[in-house]
Amino acid sequence: MQNLNLIAGILIIASPILFSMIAYPDSVAWSWNEGRGGYLFALVFVVAELVGLKIVISKKRLLAVIPIALLTISYLISLEYGLRDYIVESAEQFDVQLIYSWTWMWDFVVMAIFIVVALSIFFGKRWIRIAPAGPIFLTGTAIILSLDAFFPYDTLGPLQYIVPYFVQANVWVITALELGTAVARDNVMFLRGDHGSMALQVFWPSAGVHSIIIFSLVIGAFMLKMNIPRARKSMYFVLGIIGTITVNLIRIFSLSWYALKVTTDPVAWEEYHKIAGEIMFLPWLFAFILVVILIESRRLKKQEERDGTKNNS
Repeated sequence: MQNLNLIAGILIIASPILFSMIAYPDSVAWSWNEGRGGYLFALVFVVAELVGLKIVISKKRLLAVIPIALLTISYLISLEYGLRDYIVESAEQFDVQLIYSWTWMWDFVVMAIFIVVALSIFFGKRWIRIAPAGPIFLTGTAIILSLDAFFPYDTLGPLQYIVPYFVQANVWVITALELGTAVARDNVMFLRGDHGSMALQVFWPSAGVHSIIIFSLVIGAFMLKMNIPRARKSMYFVLGIIGTITVNLIRIFSLSWYALKVTTDPVAWEEYHKIAGEIMFLPWLFAFILVVILIESRRLKKQEERDGTKNNS
């Protein structure tokens, strides 16, 4: 019964996300600011943290979440019947610069609220230590979308600050590998390769600054759950940030390589640009968490073996 209730709880939490993917598959775009692809990754976080949990969820709590799940599904449906138009019209009142980021932001806000409420009903205040990664990922994405909506391109100075350094590093790599001609000027790269010339203007989302922020939030929540010394938590956090920066540099390099060696056609290049960040960052995020879990599991096992040897002696 305990396992069945847990599975039922996971399915109830998953239901609005699964509904959005089945009913509106076109909305599941993998670019961070063009669709609900992030829903799937949030769901993976929730499932990974809840599977195998030994806490019993009562039938009463399960039934209490079902109306909230239906309400969230109703929100998704209502978007197709005028609500999205209302959200778009409201953007002007709030002086929003990028409409799409504004509209997708509300999708992530609503889903984050739903999952937080559901987890709170299931586990009370303990949810923040039991399954924080999914809600934090959704909330972090909503925050980034709001920043992109109100401060697009390079208008948010602090987040844009490191971009020229990323651009200069990328130009140095291209030159060192003799892939073509590359010149950096602030946040702009001028590239000339096998298919002609192309100028790439890099803003903080394209440089992956948003992924650094989201990584910091998710890994911070993950470290909160782990019963390990604070020094090792700090070490993992720093290594993760360095790895995320490296992934972002690889992403900028891949975008440049695509222009230098594959095509300078803006439409084809933009299609690659839409998915290049997430197909690198999200697997890296999952891989890093998995490696940390494996390392700490082995350390714990060795510690238990040593303690057992001492007790036997």
